[in-house]
Amino acid sequence: MVELEGIMKNNNYSEGLLKGRIAESLFEELLKKSGNKVYRFGYEAILQNLTQIQKNFDVESETGCRIRAIPDFVVVNNDGVTDFIEVKFRWNGKLHEKDHQRLKRIREYWQAKLVIVNCFEKPYFNFSNPPYFDGEDRFSYKPIIEESSWNIKERCYGEYEALVEKYLKPTLIPKKLGDF
Repeated sequence: MVELEGIMKNNNYSEGLLKGRIAESLFEELLKKSGNKVYRFGYEAILQNLTQIQKNFDVESETGCRIRAIPDFVVVNNDGVTDFIEVKFRWNGKLHEKDHQRLKRIREYWQAKLVIVNCFEKPYFNFSNPPYFDGEDRFSYKPIIEESSWNIKERCYGEYEALVEKYLKPTLIPKKLGDF
């Protein structure tokens, strides 16, 4: 039983990473299809290269904190306006407790927009501008289709909501222990 718990814990971590990457890819393709230029940015690629160059790179240093706060994308719309974007997958659209500190750094260093992809209720794609929270520390967001500078059309948006339902929503169905 202990072995099964370890496998499930590793699977949950791996599954979370996979869902996050799916959410990022869906966002990226939605914006590209809407006519925006989208560039992957993100600390994962940069940090990986830094750690290969310098084995003793301190991720907790000021520089390390800045690098870990690098948003996932740079988006350039048709008018040449550039946005930094951080994408998070949260199955129910609610932020994790640890997100507050990370978002504080992202806001401080980058003033990035935040996109939350969920698979619990429509709209599946929402966004928030810094400071992300209202005066009472509640997460404040709007449907992504309301971000007019990205020129997302209703029909195009519907295609990506269907992809969320196809690839992310079925994962909410609980598995029985015997299904392994």
